[in-house]
Amino acid sequence: MTESLEYSALLQLIDERSAAFRNAVAAAPSLDAPVPSCPGWTLSDLVQHLGTGQRWWAAIVAAGPAEAPPAKDAAEVPRELDALLAWYAESNELLLSALREAGPERECWAWWGAGVSPANAWGVARRRVHELLVHTYDAQLAAGAVQPMPADVAIDGVAEFLDTCNSTPAAWPHEAATIHYHATEGRSWLLALDGTGAWPAPLTDDAAPASASAMGTAEQLLLFVWGRLTPSDLKIEGDQQVFEQLIAWEPEE
Repeated sequence: MTESLEYSALLQLIDERSAAFRNAVAAAPSLDAPVPSCPGWTLSDLVQHLGTGQRWWAAIVAAGPAEAPPAKDAAEVPRELDALLAWYAESNELLLSALREAGPERECWAWWGAGVSPANAWGVARRRVHELLVHTYDAQLAAGAVQPMPADVAIDGVAEFLDTCNSTPAAWPHEAATIHYHATEGRSWLLALDGTGAWPAPLTDDAAPASASAMGTAEQLLLFVWGRLTPSDLKIEGDQQVFEQLIAWEPEE
């Protein structure tokens, strides 16, 4: 497991990033403002997506170990700004309450259960931190006032994406490859892709050169793996096609 944030820090970040998200929404010209990084979405859609997600994961954590997740809350979401923000704040508090009650080790259903990240409350808290981090960027972009991400959180965000979204036992359908991500803040990660699946791999001094590498700030790398930036926004070396293959890959386990 990649070195990562403590549970108490994750809960604090959920609260802090949620406040930043609400502030961005409140500062936007309209709830109908388009979200450039989420084509086809308005700011209202983004708030509904994130709030519904907080409520769903609260129910998942509260349910404990399960073969399948509970149904998502189908209640109507408010449309007026103040009511929508109050609904979102309540959604976030439901998640925090469930995580506090559960503690980090409580197991629960998670769609990443076959990967590196654990299917427990700690794994959920970490995933939601970075969902909030990126969607706060989306909201700030819609409001026309993007603020820098905390570098240490963005660093963990890159590692979390590899642990959660880029770890799978589904066989890589292309020629075996490795991808090296290097943050200018001094942190690096390696992703191995082969017939055993996709797995974050340790970086060693005697490792063979990667098939492809991407360099940028931790924030740029995080936005890249989340699909907000393209290879042209980073310093890319090696076989760029590997990135294109990874972006297009939809593994079936």
